[in-house]
Order: sequence, then C-alpha cells, then structure tokens
Amino acid sequence: MYNTLTRTKQDFVPRTPGRVDIYQCGITPYDYTHMGHARQYVFWDTVRRYLKWRGFEVFCVQNVTDVDDKIIAKANERGTTPADIATQYHEDFLDVMDRLGVQRPDVFPKVTDHIQDIIRVIAGLVEKGYAYQADGDVFFDVARFPSYGKLSRRSPDEMLAGARVEVNPKKRSAIDFALWKASKPGEPAWESPWGPGRPGWHIECSALALKYLGSGFDFHGGGDELIFPHHENEIAQSEAYTGQEPFARYFVHHAMLSVGDAKMSKSLGNFFAVRDVLREYEPGVIRYYFASKHYRSPANYGADELDSARRAYERLRATLEAARRCLAAPQRGGHADGTEPGVTPAASAARDEAATRAENSPTDELSEAARGAREKFIQGMDDDFNTAVALAAIHDLARCVNDVLHSGSEVDRSALQLAVGAMEELGGILGLFREEGDGGTSGEAETVEGLVKLLVDVRGELRAKREWALADRIRGGLRDLGIILEDTPSGTVWKRER
Repeated sequence: MYNTLTRTKQDFVPRTPGRVDIYQCGITPYDYTHMGHARQYVFWDTVRRYLKWRGFEVFCVQNVTDVDDKIIAKANERGTTPADIATQYHEDFLDVMDRLGVQRPDVFPKVTDHIQDIIRVIAGLVEKGYAYQADGDVFFDVARFPSYGKLSRRSPDEMLAGARVEVNPKKRSAIDFALWKASKPGEPAWESPWGPGRPGWHIECSALALKYLGSGFDFHGGGDELIFPHHENEIAQSEAYTGQEPFARYFVHHAMLSVGDAKMSKSLGNFFAVRDVLREYEPGVIRYYFASKHYRSPANYGADELDSARRAYERLRATLEAARRCLAAPQRGGHADGTEPGVTPAASAARDEAATRAENSPTDELSEAARGAREKFIQGMDDDFNTAVALAAIHDLARCVNDVLHSGSEVDRSALQLAVGAMEELGGILGLFREEGDGGTSGEAETVEGLVKLLVDVRGELRAKREWALADRIRGGLRDLGIILEDTPSGTVWKRER
C-alpha cells in the first residue's frame, strides 16, 4: 500500500491478524452525489470486496456530516430545515450507491447522533492544554502539537498562506482550527460546557473514528484534497487526545476526478450527478471506468471516457454471455452420457484422455488462462490495489475464451466452465457483470434472455427438421434486433451486437 504518511509503498500488516478496520470520510449531504464522490466509494467498495475475498474480516466506518455551513445555507435558501436538506441528499447518496453495487459500511454514524461523543473529545483536549476557548468558540492550539504537518509535509509558511483566507482575531495563531463553533441566530445548536454551538468539521471524524475503531486502526481513506487541512488536523487532535500514535496506520488518498483542467466539485458547479449519469450508462460501465484507472492516478470525466468504457465493458460481457450460452446449449449429436453416436464409451474416454494430454490445445490454453488470470489479478491488486492491472487480467482471459469459442473445435466444457467461473469471480470483486440498474433493468434482462433462448431452441428444432427458411427467418429477425447467433461445434450461442 502507498501510505501518504510515509510517501512510500509499505507491506500491509493489519493491526489485528485476519481483520482490517477502515474509516472513510463520508459525504456532506447538501446536494446530489456526483461522480467525484462515486470514485471514492466505488474504490473502497472494491478494496473491501478484495480483502474479504482474500480471507480478511473487514469492518468499515463511514461518517455522515449532516450539520455543516453549506447544509445550513441550502436550508435557508429553500426555507426549510438543515435536517430536511441532509436527509434528502443522504437518501440520494444511498440510492445511487446501491445502484452502483457499493456495499454499505458496517457503521454509518451521523454527526448529529454523536454530539456528546464529540463534546467529550473536545473537553479532553481543553483539559490537556491542547485547546482553548474564546467567547464560546474552542480552537486547537497547533503550537502545542510539535509534529503538526507530518502528513501534508507543508511548511509553516504554506500553512499560513492557506489559513489567511479565514482571519479570526479570537485565534492565538492563524493556523489554529475550530473544534467548537458558538451558535449564530437561526443555526442548529447543542448545549456544551462552552455555551450553545456545534462541532467543527475536523473533530467530527476524529471522535467517530476513535469511538468505533480506537487508535491505530488500519486504513483511513479520502480524496487527496483532504490531506490538508482535514486529515492533518484529524491526526493532531486525535493523537493529542489519546496520547497515542498513530491515529491511523495507513492514510490512503485517491486522486480527484477532473473535468477538463479543473477538479469536479459542487463549489465549482462542474459536477455530474450520479443519478443523471445512471440514466445514460449502466452501473457496470461506471464501475469499469473507475477500475480502468489506478486510484492514485488523475482521471478525466467526460462522455468520450464513458463511451470508451462502455464499449470495452460490453465486449467483456458479450464474451461472458456467449460462453454461458455455450455451456447451457446441449452437446450436438451426443448421448446423455456425453458420448457420440457410434462411439463406445471406452473409445470416447480414450480419445478425451489423449486430448487432455495434448500440448498447446485450445482447452489446455483456456484452463491455463483461467489460472493465469487469477494470478495476474492478485498481483495487480496486491500492488497498491491496481485495479487497471486486475481488469487487464480479465480481458486477457476473455480473449482466450473468444479464441476457443471461435476455433471451430469442440469445446471442453470443463475448461470453459473454469474460465467462466474465473471471469465471474474476478469481475465480481470489481463489481462488474451485475444486471442491476434503474427501473427494474434486472427483470427486463432476464425476460430478454429467456425469449432469446426460446427462439434459439425453436430454431434448432427447425434446423433438425431441415426447415431452413423459417430457421433463417429467426436468425435474421434476431440480427435486426441486435442479437447475433453463432453456430459452433458445441451448439448455438448468442451475443448482443456491439
């Protein structure tokens, strides 16, 4: 894993053998969830799937910042309450994440449900001399924490440059940050030892992470724009409060999604809501797009990128569907026991054994490709969760499956089943090949599949009766609808035209 704390790749050693504890910075729900958000949560969903596949127990905490300046501003603009705004947009987040196949975290703590936990941490920092109060506000005294800056590696001058945008005469230093904010008229507020108010942004994550994971948990995730000041401040206040370090052992930051030369963000107004993108692209395409980029590599978002991902994803799925049809089709000219007419079981078995021993046969290559795909997939994911390499492993296997399906030879079903199983298994870790989408797409897909299979079976019966005209009519009609039939030695398979 690449650890932002050390700026190096490090072998991952979990705090607790066999278990991985993860904290993800969650959303601030004041607008629709956009594709920049989706990059983070799809990535961490993939990480969790992979770790579980490798045998780890995984425990994930993801907060919800449901009280914030932007939520309050949106509520005032609409004449409603901050709670209504937070609920509306958090429900949108849950909906689109479900549709993308992102598994929900084990704990989904909301800030407003944990105010007393947050106050307890702030009070502890005040008692230990790391924080001070000023007219109802409470600030963290950065000068009291000598290792401040160890994550971002920013110099004091760089920190001050960033802090000057918000000058506050109550602070001892411009880079001190708020732990508790005194209430203003019309804002939500809670009682505290320093008067009514609400938590600062950074302390929320520290209090929730410490409550559910304790000190020294494994992974802390978020976008690289959070390195400073958010995660830097989390480290300072958490380690000052507990007296233990590290707060988190591996800080894992993904690169931002950009639109042209600017990062995608709500504040810039250049974001694309996931709910809108899902109207044009199915979930598998979006997940494929994210998986094709290493999480630390910048990625540009646009229709060209999504269309390219769709074409590549549909090629993979077409191969998988063709292989499934081949496995489902009855063996041509065979008996129920798998032998051929006029061939004794003993002769058939001898021939199969010889074929198995044959070097460089298509089926041998297919079995080897399935094993090789797993090895390459693991190598990629074990190297800092390189999903691009893992995805390439699935493509390599798909090319071998295509070669076998179009080789003109009888397909060894056991080898093909091994390959199909590998594609499904590895694709599932990346969240691919799901037939879920908006408005009951899964049911529609099952209906189409059943109807095509029925027509394929009817066409097979017509061909057996030598009624070629009707058989060709079915084939031509399906082709007009974008369904291509291929007659192979193992039976008829179909795929969607791309």
